[in-house]
Amino acid sequence: MIDIKSLKFDKNGLIPAIVVDSVSKKVLTLAYMNEESLKISIEKELTCFYSRSRQQLWLKGETSGNYQHIVSITADCDKDALVVEVEPDGPACHKGTFSCFEEPVFKSEERKEFSYDELMKLIEGRKLNKKEGSYTTYLFEKGRDKILKKVGEESTEVIIAAKSDDKKETVYEIADLAYHVMVLMIEMGISLEDIHKELASRHVIDHKIKQEKMTK
Repeated sequence: MIDIKSLKFDKNGLIPAIVVDSVSKKVLTLAYMNEESLKISIEKELTCFYSRSRQQLWLKGETSGNYQHIVSITADCDKDALVVEVEPDGPACHKGTFSCFEEPVFKSEERKEFSYDELMKLIEGRKLNKKEGSYTTYLFEKGRDKILKKVGEESTEVIIAAKSDDKKETVYEIADLAYHVMVLMIEMGISLEDIHKELASRHVIDHKIKQEKMTK
């Protein structure tokens, strides 16, 4: 861990802080910290910024309730900018949107971005706004038993491909399984964040078990 004193604050004593959602990795906002607000952020494990317009410190969420729980803070190579990964309690933007960055300026048609969040939204869209000819809509129309049957079938396909030591085919079948599991998640109202939290809790338990074994 580097010392705060080694960070390069600008002539006004500020350093830019890029706030990122720790799960989706989506950029939530760009704010500024001074040394005092950074210390408060670390102490409380909540983002605290310096408002350039109001010329004062502000703890994100203090009035709105949309606190940002800090997972990590990382400095860039020049130590003059920070990336703050957080678990947000609500929208980051004062306009009520999840992120302050919601206005597209350019998007390449050849290099389309993929994210699990976007795929989940697409699947959810097929449930809410049924599209004729859509396989995903078909699954929702057939119901949970059909979705569960497909999850079982795809699980078997993964096993067969892996037993055959066919990496390419295993990757293909795992992708199929992941898709059908995500359909099941939407059907049951389970979010990616729910899974993230469950896995994170298991990581903590696993870490504790390893620590206990080391002390015996």
